[in-house]
Amino acid sequence: MKKLSSSQIRQMYLDFFKEKGHSIEPSASLVPVDDPSLLWINSGVATMKKYFEGRVVPENPRLTSSQKSIRTNDIENVGKTARHQTLFEMLGNFSVGDYFKKEAIPWAWEFMTGPKWMAFDPEKLYITVYPKDKVAKEVWLKTGVKPDHILEDEDNFWDIGEGPSGPDSEIFYDRGQKFNNVAEDDPENYPGGENERYLEIWNIVFSEFNHKPDGTYEPLPHKNIDTGMGLERLVSVVQETKTNFETDLFMPIIRATEQMSDGKRYGVDKTADISFKVIADHARAVTFAIGDGALPSNEGRGYVLRRLIRRATVHGKKLGINEAFLYKLVPIVGEIMESYYPEVLAQKDYIAKIIKSEEDRFNNTLTDGLKLLDKQIKAAKKANEQTLPGKTVFMLFDTFGFPFDLTKEYAADEGLQVDEAGFNAEMQQQKDRARAARSQDNGMGVQNGLLLDVKVPSKFIGWDHLEKDDAKLTLLVANDKIVEQVTTGEAQLIFDETPFYAEMGGQVADHGDIFDQAGHKVATVTDVQHAPNGQNLHTVDVLAPMTKDATYQLKVDPAFRQAVSRNHTATHLLDQALRDVLGEHVHQAGSLVEPDYLRFDFTHAGQTTPEELKQIEQIINEKIWAALPINWVVTDIESAKKMGAIAIFTEKYGKEVRVVSIGDYSREFDGGTHANNTAELGLFKFTGETGIGAGVRRVEAVTGKAAFDYMTQRENWLQATASLVKAPQLQNVVGKVEQLQEQLKQAEKQIESLQAKAAQQQAANIFQNVQTINDVTLVAEQVNVADMNQLRQLADDWKQKAVSDVLVLGTIVGEKVNLIAAVTKDGIAKGIKAGDLIKAIAPKVGGGGGGRPDMAQAGGKNPAGMADALQAAQTFLQGK
Repeated sequence: MKKLSSSQIRQMYLDFFKEKGHSIEPSASLVPVDDPSLLWINSGVATMKKYFEGRVVPENPRLTSSQKSIRTNDIENVGKTARHQTLFEMLGNFSVGDYFKKEAIPWAWEFMTGPKWMAFDPEKLYITVYPKDKVAKEVWLKTGVKPDHILEDEDNFWDIGEGPSGPDSEIFYDRGQKFNNVAEDDPENYPGGENERYLEIWNIVFSEFNHKPDGTYEPLPHKNIDTGMGLERLVSVVQETKTNFETDLFMPIIRATEQMSDGKRYGVDKTADISFKVIADHARAVTFAIGDGALPSNEGRGYVLRRLIRRATVHGKKLGINEAFLYKLVPIVGEIMESYYPEVLAQKDYIAKIIKSEEDRFNNTLTDGLKLLDKQIKAAKKANEQTLPGKTVFMLFDTFGFPFDLTKEYAADEGLQVDEAGFNAEMQQQKDRARAARSQDNGMGVQNGLLLDVKVPSKFIGWDHLEKDDAKLTLLVANDKIVEQVTTGEAQLIFDETPFYAEMGGQVADHGDIFDQAGHKVATVTDVQHAPNGQNLHTVDVLAPMTKDATYQLKVDPAFRQAVSRNHTATHLLDQALRDVLGEHVHQAGSLVEPDYLRFDFTHAGQTTPEELKQIEQIINEKIWAALPINWVVTDIESAKKMGAIAIFTEKYGKEVRVVSIGDYSREFDGGTHANNTAELGLFKFTGETGIGAGVRRVEAVTGKAAFDYMTQRENWLQATASLVKAPQLQNVVGKVEQLQEQLKQAEKQIESLQAKAAQQQAANIFQNVQTINDVTLVAEQVNVADMNQLRQLADDWKQKAVSDVLVLGTIVGEKVNLIAAVTKDGIAKGIKAGDLIKAIAPKVGGGGGGRPDMAQAGGKNPAGMADALQAAQTFLQGK
């Protein structure tokens, strides 16, 4: 076995499969794109779903990747087990309908044992297979694996419900007796058992069945290979470490944390080691997640980030670190991963800023949480209780980020236990709520083979042409069947050449019409999407019979295309202007380009201010007025990067890319249609800005005629306002409105003054009407005042004058009733409480209320019940 660094192992794996004809897929963003079933990218195959489901046929059916992934379903185990991480890298090789067991198995063995590659000792490798998978076992034997190193295991079948499934084969590495944590005769002492000696390092899934909704299995139209090997686990074997954490992927982070602690060192104390591991793991996870556009918040993936940062902060305090520190580890993470993820160091300042802000906020919250925990412990002791309630422990966990173990530790120091069962019940309820809130489609869709094998060529000519006079209809689909002719209804069509743009990258598909050679309209094009093999698949409403292999005239709606193209160009200007004003951390998180407006989503912490929006708008319009030329070129991806072209970080690109340049201002990878010159846009205007998720903002805008209409509408409103406020010219409107506001303010003050005087006059009369009931004096009257504030003012006057023991006042304002009750100290001593009194009388006016013993108030919606409410006050006192 060779001595290799983590970077060398990762690259060796990718190089091996590249030699076997695989295309290396770059590690995708941790934030899933167009997949609501996933909170995070949690495996290598998660980025390949479109291929395995058959929605898209890859350019090369052989793929390999080292995919960063996040899993947080059992976060509490991080730091306590040898190999549990929230962020990890999954090495994988994939075959989409190409090779299968006879190739995948020998290649795996060659990579693990070949002298050019990992050079593992074959004697230390064990294989598990599904008992019914005789082919896999036979191939392993032919590959050279000894029979006594192959074990059959019923668990070797990969199945997550509906969708692709099949047997799998796992490779285990024997780390030797020194790592064994079970007895020799323990039934778990075997490869695949619960032990530390035999370590699973690779799983090869032979995806060959569709698991149908009725529970049966049918062969897949195309059999696939899906493998997964955790880089961290493989590195621990190569570097011969006890756990993943002693490898070069984690130790630099741990050493940096040691320097910030109060003298603690890793490997000395088991409790401190857990904290070191948690911090190292969470530092990696939050660094990569924030770098990919996620931000801390109270929901979704933002909540996961917040929880990770808070857990790390708490464990930092256990190491004696009492200030923000996690952000200081970002550059360390970046340096470790630089060879494959250079973007982390490029964004380190932004990532550190976000983490530090969250740490500072939590450190303040943590102080409050500790105070609350101390209060709960004292209360439990005072009541002679031995256990903290599960709800209390969960509240500390959920609101303040206190891990269960931390609360348990604090409680134990005070001689108390915690209600673990109650805590787990609360935790399960939260998980159930979260699961119900997410889409239940967490698996992979059933593979549809209808269009997978359709490889008829289809060329898009719409860059330069909006019409095609003799397009040959090469494929016709109706009612989910490939047919020769269709007479009416909806159908999907593929032509040998087409000017119709297929929806992609946020730009909507072209609309238009299809004519026969006699010029008669035979269909309306309502949508265009890419078929699995890349052809433009036209969805049409058929108006007259259409036949396969016949030729037709295709005509794109030119006004629709031009409007969409202008708005697409505007999104490129917007993308660059956002970075100019807000910072380079801004990433596109989605877009929609329609003919009448555009929508653009981007990552950014905090609201975009009106001043920033004005600045962005100004920049874009200046580029429009500068009449910048728009050009595009097709080149290889490396040349495009050298040109300075910006790639959307959630997209994957082929060998050749199209680069669109807008003067010298913007240069992006892009596959959409554009204006020829920015001057065609005419005008750019924002119409809205809002937040749509944790750290994601959305702006909407219009250009050209739509922008002119938008501005004209607002001018019309302004003209109408000028007329209403009698402003002679538009520029006088603001001053006129300010003058009216001041006049209104003065008038409101006069009204308040008059109402106060009127209330005082009423008080002089109503305070004379004192009743005595059961030795309790009462004033109960209806008054004519404006609101509850004035009722409270009358109650204050009553209190100062010591008129009676109890006061009940009511007023009717429109269809609403306000009631107030007040009781003196003497009244309270006689057993009268304002809160009880108001609850007794409020139902008479169709309302409810409450308050303190000395003051309470209520509202209602039944003015007719006012007299009954006042009478009920007397009845209430008679019952005392």
